[in-house]
Amino acid sequence: MKAPKQKEAVTGARQRIIDAALTLFTRHGYAAVKTRDIASEAGINLALLNYYFGGKEKLFEIVMLENLGRFFKGVSLIVNDESTTFYRKIELLVDFYITRLTDNPDLPLFVLTQAKNNPKRLPPQVQHIGTSLFLKQYRDEVKAGRLIKMNEGHLMLNLLGLSIFPFSARSMAKKIRNISDEEFIDLMKERRKLIPQWMKAMLQLKK
Repeated sequence: MKAPKQKEAVTGARQRIIDAALTLFTRHGYAAVKTRDIASEAGINLALLNYYFGGKEKLFEIVMLENLGRFFKGVSLIVNDESTTFYRKIELLVDFYITRLTDNPDLPLFVLTQAKNNPKRLPPQVQHIGTSLFLKQYRDEVKAGRLIKMNEGHLMLNLLGLSIFPFSARSMAKKIRNISDEEFIDLMKERRKLIPQWMKAMLQLKK
């Protein structure tokens, strides 16, 4: 049985490795990062990294699952906030999606892979969005005659697609437009302002 100080040292080393991996995956992308880079960033030797995680692929999965949990927890807080209106929630969701994915652009593809291969590993907050205050507020707006009625699946897919899909298609978008990483980020900053306007236009009743 390990002594408390040994357990603390193990936990500290593991967390340093995870933090270092997150920093490098975010900065350079999964393909460009080597395990020795992560070990160097964490200040530990490569053998220790392999002992704890068995390699880059497993470490990437752990890092992404941690990020995924934090991501959907943030979404859940926004969609269930009783102090904000339906439209304000759209603005906050778009800002949250784009800010977080700018910092972690590999997350959308990881989510899609998990949803296809390991749906049980997705955070419980994913299902809770379907029963959120956000959708209740939408129904109330429809009943009051202020918004058009559409399938709520379309509502969520439109919001997610406009905000998240560009990050999944980042490489293709950069190639088509012949733009740099910095120019792509500027494009997403523009979308942060435009998407709420587009969503509002889609949902408003015609005068």
